[in-house]
Amino acid sequence: MRGMSAQPSPCQPEAVAPAFGPAPRRITRQVRIGKVAVGGDGPVVVQSMTNTDTADVNATAKQVAELWRAGSELVRVTVNNPESAAAVPRIVDKLAMMGVEVPIIGDFHYNGHQLLAAEPACAEVLAKYRINPGNVGFGKKKDTQFAQLIEFACRYGKPVRIGANWGSLDQALAARLMDENHTRAEPWDAARVLREALILSALDSAERAVELGLPRERIVLSAKVSGVQELIAVYRDLARRSDFALHLGLTEAGIGSKGIVASCAALGVLLQEGIGDTIRISLTPDPGASRTQEVIVAQELLQTMGLRAFTPMVTACPGCGRTTSEFFQELAKTVQEHVRAKMPEWKISHPGAENLTLAVMGCVVNGPGESRHANIGISLPGTGEAPAAPVFIDGEKAVTLRGENIAQEFVAIVDDYVAKTYAARG
Repeated sequence: MRGMSAQPSPCQPEAVAPAFGPAPRRITRQVRIGKVAVGGDGPVVVQSMTNTDTADVNATAKQVAELWRAGSELVRVTVNNPESAAAVPRIVDKLAMMGVEVPIIGDFHYNGHQLLAAEPACAEVLAKYRINPGNVGFGKKKDTQFAQLIEFACRYGKPVRIGANWGSLDQALAARLMDENHTRAEPWDAARVLREALILSALDSAERAVELGLPRERIVLSAKVSGVQELIAVYRDLARRSDFALHLGLTEAGIGSKGIVASCAALGVLLQEGIGDTIRISLTPDPGASRTQEVIVAQELLQTMGLRAFTPMVTACPGCGRTTSEFFQELAKTVQEHVRAKMPEWKISHPGAENLTLAVMGCVVNGPGESRHANIGISLPGTGEAPAAPVFIDGEKAVTLRGENIAQEFVAIVDDYVAKTYAARG
């Protein structure tokens, strides 16, 4: 075990951010999760998690399919009892029949060693196991039960995410580090000690997994907390002290705008510094709301930072006293929903369409200028302006729309542009 007095040594020179844009990606080992590559020089991968009862095969398969269609590249499911473990192979089979090709990750706490032993088919079909070192076992059973899980990963050739969490921290490790801290000439504050315990829980567990035979190229680490500044501090330190692929996420981020803002604030800083190989936005959905919002937020975070492109994004003004109605807001929403719905088809038939830029503006002040900056833009009339909406394509005015069918005509222009500009695969 590492002592607290040990000073972390950088695994590589600290990345220096360019004058414009994010820092170069931190170099990590690449991990293959099914057909998805995480880490290395690959793109940051979006993942999500179901909230159905995994034992309900139909409901879980349906939600996994929804998350996949929304753009989730990895989906995690809870495996917490014999019924859910037995259901996993049936879920994977059902997804294959639906044409859904997404790696399924099993989330294990407390009894994962027992479930995998009882259901070898579950162990075999899962693309990755998630193990929490804080609750994999307690007392004398901890090392044995952790080793059993790693043995299953080695036997079936599966990668593992060792995911430490602030809410289920290894209390024995935390207590030991607190005791050691009392002997320091200048003791750390309690928050720093607990951060160190979280980081060591992940790092020491990873090293133990390697000792047990799991290749480093099959290990992903995470160390999640619920505070923005704490998360940034933890991952900066974790990145300096290892070359494992890192999964980013603010745990228990919250509901609605609070969860979105907190997650994006924390992950945005880390991604800008080149830290992070896969992300999840852990939102609490509104009652009855779709689980897919967390996928959309993750995609939009990566796309607005210029790290990946998933779907055409719409620039739209917020509206002010110059705008005469909510029509431009409704049009912006219509266009964004249209291109997002079309993207699964365009991804196959018109690759590159995800890089399309669109602008829907509400008056003459910034409307024509923003419209010229986009591939396709429309400047709607504001207060006192002529009832006409010029459309600009690649910086040039192409047509002026009027009347009752502006929305339909503009969407048709977008579809025609995609069809002509992005070569279809033959």
